[in-house]
Amino acid sequence: MNNSEDPKNAARDRAILMQTPNGVLLVDKETKIQFVNPAFRQMFQCPNEDLLGQPAAKFIHSDCFERAIAAGGRLMVKESIPEHNVSFRAGIFPIEGEDLFCGIFIDISDEEEARKHYRELRAHTLQRAQEVISRQMKTAQEIARLLGETTAETKVLLVKL
Repeated sequence: MNNSEDPKNAARDRAILMQTPNGVLLVDKETKIQFVNPAFRQMFQCPNEDLLGQPAAKFIHSDCFERAIAAGGRLMVKESIPEHNVSFRAGIFPIEGEDLFCGIFIDISDEEEARKHYRELRAHTLQRAQEVISRQMKTAQEIARLLGETTAETKVLLVKL
């Protein structure tokens, strides 16, 4: 018996798959789901659905497994599913010696939300800076107009003297 067939190792491997915060999905060559862990169910909001035998694309709203298989089995993707408010990075790879493909899904929703917030904050700050510059330009023009008027009045007064 090799090391991977040891019941202790199998139990440990299963515990890791069930406890990891990353979604794990195993599919066959037709991209039908063969295994799903709890983190995947939570990430893709399908906690009570029977996923086994279902097409993966139905839940991940992506053809990334099909693309991975077409590309020889390995693929890294970054995608968003707005209707589920989830963004993820996924690494897809073949399982050696089996006709299965594994997808590891990492939830990056918080990172994407922070990035969106930063872009909005930057755009708002730029807009406010433009408004301040415009007011300063108007003030400078008003000051220049007033200086011009008083200079002209002074010149008229000096000519009269």
